[in-house]
Amino acid sequence: MSEREPNLDVDVETRDARTAVLTVAGELDMETADRLRERLAEQFGQGRHRLVLDLSALGFMDSSGLNVLIRAVNKAREDGGDLYLASPTPAVRRILEITGVTTTIPPHDTMADALAAAERAR
Repeated sequence: MSEREPNLDVDVETRDARTAVLTVAGELDMETADRLRERLAEQFGQGRHRLVLDLSALGFMDSSGLNVLIRAVNKAREDGGDLYLASPTPAVRRILEITGVTTTIPPHDTMADALAAAERAR
């Protein structure tokens, strides 16, 4: 019997001095949440506070992932920015809706919609 390797990839694409897109793929749970938390902290540390998270390849998220998102949106907003969620998978959208996170961080159906919202906030 082999132990399952934690699976979460976070790719970062800088859009401008204050905006970045983070593509989050795999499973966001207790074992992998620190990986996303670290990538978000790097962006905040570099002065980027408008962060778009592409969730189109995120198959699973638990309460640890929700915690990372909530802390990140609070930090972004404290610093005059915001967090935008793009294209959540049905499973991830469901957990966002059930927990009420969608009232704080409304998800966008497409990456284009999320980027447009971030652009309007400039």
